[in-house]
Amino acid sequence: MQLLTLLSIPIIFVSSAFYFIISRPSNVYIFDPTVLHSLTHSALQVHGNNTAAVVSQLVSELSATHPKHVNLDEEWVFNNAGGAMGAMYIIHASLTEYLIIFGTALGTEGHTGRHTADDYFYILQGEELAYAPGVYEPERYPQGSVHHLKRGQVKQYKMDSGCFALEYARGWIPGMLFFGFADTFTSTLDFYTLWRTVWITGREMIGNLMIGKL
Repeated sequence: MQLLTLLSIPIIFVSSAFYFIISRPSNVYIFDPTVLHSLTHSALQVHGNNTAAVVSQLVSELSATHPKHVNLDEEWVFNNAGGAMGAMYIIHASLTEYLIIFGTALGTEGHTGRHTADDYFYILQGEELAYAPGVYEPERYPQGSVHHLKRGQVKQYKMDSGCFALEYARGWIPGMLFFGFADTFTSTLDFYTLWRTVWITGREMIGNLMIGKL
């Protein structure tokens, strides 16, 4: 009985935090999906297919408006999740939001995961394809478009050839981490990459929490 009581404490805490977050979005979110889409369009108009320059402009503009919440160090790490493989640069990570550059120069395909957050995928280079069960044609998201995967939805996705995106998630971010880490234990066994990912994510989340950003 004591063990069950102890186990129920973190469950109650996590559930309470999750419902608090989704019920009071204006108090916890600092990034706006519409603004992010506008920023990507502006960067693409200036730099076109020079993706490195697009990313540099995006990070610079985000840092200007959110100087305490943006990671300027391009600490790229591999990311294996849902069978897909790419690399990511974590721009922001907190309990309620993350903002990353994700992509691959080779192409990949996998499962989106079913998440506790809304996910916005702003295509900076290439094209993303998505598929939902029962549909006979793929969804297509070319450069400059955004793929909004709503909280709780799930799809198959594919990034043909080279494709990079600015990915923004808003909701209960800790609930997404299990999906992001699972392939390490079931497939890649790349524990060094897992350690680096946990270190960067934890550092950014704790740093943001210490300055009042949930």
